[in-house]
Amino acid sequence: MLNEGDQAPNVTLQMSDGSMKQFAELVKPLVLYFYPKDDTPGCTTEAQAFTTLAGDFAKAGVGILGVSKDTSAKHQKFAAKYDLKVDLATDADDSVCEAFGTWVEKSLYGRQYMGIERATFLIGKDGRVARIWRKVKVKGHAEEVLKAAQALT
Repeated sequence: MLNEGDQAPNVTLQMSDGSMKQFAELVKPLVLYFYPKDDTPGCTTEAQAFTTLAGDFAKAGVGILGVSKDTSAKHQKFAAKYDLKVDLATDADDSVCEAFGTWVEKSLYGRQYMGIERATFLIGKDGRVARIWRKVKVKGHAEEVLKAAQALT
């Protein structure tokens, strides 16, 4: 399990344009948020909230990247449909979720299955995890992350 203060894993991410990037190549500080699925109510609300505050994050010098298992093509449709201003990445093989500890057993109506835990990581300039939010509730979350990001920079 990844903890605050730990070095963020240098995983490989597939960006929504199809390009591959090492985590170490991404701009930091960075908000890295994991979400279950494009174009679902909670995930859409979360992406829109981060989009609304994208300018404030940029003023603080903090990037935003959302990660799910959806394909690059699906990410592109999702971003276009809602005019999202956050970058999205694909974790098709679960390696990124595994490295950050967000690939977890879930339960719905008594059925057990594996899925992405809604979680957010604030990564500092040094590549270390500054803050972690697990089992995120969407309402007010982007604002809380922004305050932490502004305090970090």
